[in-house]
Amino acid sequence: MSIRFEPGSLAATLILGTMTAMVPLATDIYLPSMPEMQRALGTTTANTQLTLSIFLAAYAFGQIFYGPISDRIGRRPAIMFGFALFAVGSVLCTLAPTIEVLLAARVLQALGGAGPVILARAIVRDLYSGAQAGRELSRMAAIMGFTPAVAPVFGAALQQAFGWRSNFAAVAIVAVAFGSFVASVLPETLRERRPELVSPAAIFRSFGVLLANAPFRVYAAINALAFSGLFAFISVGSFILQGIYGLSEFGFAIAFGAGCVAFVAGSFVSSRVVHRYGLARSIAIGATLLAVGGLSQLVGVWSAPAQPLALIVPMMVYMCGIGFTLPASTASALTPFPDRAGAASSFIGFRADAGGAPSSARFSDMRSAPRRCRCRSPPARWGSARWRSSLRRAACAPAPCRIDRRGARRCGPARLLRRCLRRPLINSARSSSRDRRWSPSLT
Repeated sequence: MSIRFEPGSLAATLILGTMTAMVPLATDIYLPSMPEMQRALGTTTANTQLTLSIFLAAYAFGQIFYGPISDRIGRRPAIMFGFALFAVGSVLCTLAPTIEVLLAARVLQALGGAGPVILARAIVRDLYSGAQAGRELSRMAAIMGFTPAVAPVFGAALQQAFGWRSNFAAVAIVAVAFGSFVASVLPETLRERRPELVSPAAIFRSFGVLLANAPFRVYAAINALAFSGLFAFISVGSFILQGIYGLSEFGFAIAFGAGCVAFVAGSFVSSRVVHRYGLARSIAIGATLLAVGGLSQLVGVWSAPAQPLALIVPMMVYMCGIGFTLPASTASALTPFPDRAGAASSFIGFRADAGGAPSSARFSDMRSAPRRCRCRSPPARWGSARWRSSLRRAACAPAPCRIDRRGARRCGPARLLRRCLRRPLINSARSSSRDRRWSPSLT
């Protein structure tokens, strides 16, 4: 029986949802293999994490062009070009002999992967609007959410059986196979092409029309803020959970998959909430879950630094909030622009991922922990002796540490957090010498 792409059908939802899963597949399948990839290529932790950060930056940049171009030439040609470039980049990643070649190949892979993701959302706006579009995007998000849940487990199995290069080979096979399938079943959904020629000036004029709409700016900002927290966890999650908490590759894959299950659950419930209560209620629920998850993660890491669940469980709450927030805010932003659905989808994706790439790079150095903490009594002006004693215990409480291969002591995230919170006391020009003597020396 042949598969037909018909609006409102399960087949259409599955095809569009799988298109959005290409980039999560490319970013998540090799996460458990990052430490092994670092050793095999003889590079540093920062360069290894750069394979993720540079992918996100190139992915954000590529999104600028696909939407406006597809508004001019149609969705199908732009999608096919994206799949072809994505497959070529995946093959080059598989064959990369050095970290420099791998980084260049990741750029090509990201530029290609941006097309199917952005244009799947544009196709939703071509076919639906309002709460119906939000419901369809929630269903697509639930389908896409299975990829981050399964990809790390599948990648860990491939890495143990065939090495880290097999992860990128699997992505290349999926890109070729699914791209060929989409080419055979996907019709052109753009009803009316925009008459102006595609140029950088025309693209940015189109973005200017979008930014003139105040609700659009708000919904794009909601997407960007939610993605920033997600990318920060993706960037350093494998090194923290495996390197500091001691989880195995499969242990990390299960922890990461638990967060993805929470995302799928949030997306599934969001599709019901949007249908019954509207887009605004779904966004409000999602924003609340994001705040609760983020604050709980901070409190959990501080109060239980030796317990990985203090990091994993709040992240599951955060991921559930993303499942509510992203589909509803995207649908709300796209609804006023049926004639610029591609450009609107491009700008939303660019704004979200442009904020995510710097956040992942910003936290990539958290693995470099202080080796020793020498604490002295806080100054008398900090209050009573009991309060000063509590401050001292908070600053010097033990954190989970291990000894790496170079003999350096690596300490847990609670101590890293305390280090960051104390940094203004050390660097402030107005702090007295007595304050600086109390601040711990980091050697």
